[in-house]
Amino acid sequence: MEQSRLENKFKRNGVEMPFHCLTLHQNQHKIGKEIGIHYHEYIEILYSLQSDADIYINGKWVPFKSGDLVVVNSGENHALTFERANADYIVIKVLPEILYSSDKSLFELKYMMPFIIQNSNNKRYFNSDEIGGRYIRDIMTDIMREWSSEDYGYEIAIRSNILKIFLWILRFWRDNKLESLDRFDYSDDILKVIQSALEYISNNYVDITAEELAEYCNLSYSYFSRTFKKIMRMSFSQYLNNYRINKAEQLLCSTDKSVEQIAQEIGFSTSSYFIQQFKSQKNISPKQYRLNYTKE
Repeated sequence: MEQSRLENKFKRNGVEMPFHCLTLHQNQHKIGKEIGIHYHEYIEILYSLQSDADIYINGKWVPFKSGDLVVVNSGENHALTFERANADYIVIKVLPEILYSSDKSLFELKYMMPFIIQNSNNKRYFNSDEIGGRYIRDIMTDIMREWSSEDYGYEIAIRSNILKIFLWILRFWRDNKLESLDRFDYSDDILKVIQSALEYISNNYVDITAEELAEYCNLSYSYFSRTFKKIMRMSFSQYLNNYRINKAEQLLCSTDKSVEQIAQEIGFSTSSYFIQQFKSQKNISPKQYRLNYTKE
């Protein structure tokens, strides 16, 4: 498999776009070919028009067959392989910030949290039987039509359609009693604190403490810790370790740095503790991970 790479934001006419839409056809892939591990700031929605492939997401491979829908969260490593057949599928990439109203109006953020958190355990693979009918297919094809035509207001039309897909997923979770969404039903002030905390972690994950983050959020340590754990369903230290391990995955796949160097670069005090945490989350050592998913 090719080495992991960071994909840059898409530009149209020299302007960075908050989304990128494309259809990949059979003649662009060969049986046995792979799209190697990569990551980007976008949340990525993949819909298979016709395929018999596999997608690597959240540390495991899942099937990607005709009529299936897969969502990859922002910053997550993912890859595709076409071992059995060619593929024909739609890819929609959207920056997380356009999914909710604004920094000052966080009404929609409580619904979007499961798609922003890296390595979320929420169900994000839906097979054709679970989807049923043409609803998702029609939305995806309409997005592509708007993207291709660039008709007046096409950006608004695309955002509206993308939100319909996320709404369908949210209601699927609710109707099938999957991950409870009640935990995201908090005031705008609390959600804004969590948003600020997550942004601060992403910029300072190498050297950061819960006490420092609580002070940054203007909260007491105990209140911040309780609130963070209640909303995120994990402690600050667990989230920080998860975030660091995700960064380690990217470095293992995209660089030749040693395990010791990576451990230090992402903020672990010792390489042994890093290896312990990596194995705990991925059920594999960092060294074996690199051997399994990258070329020498």
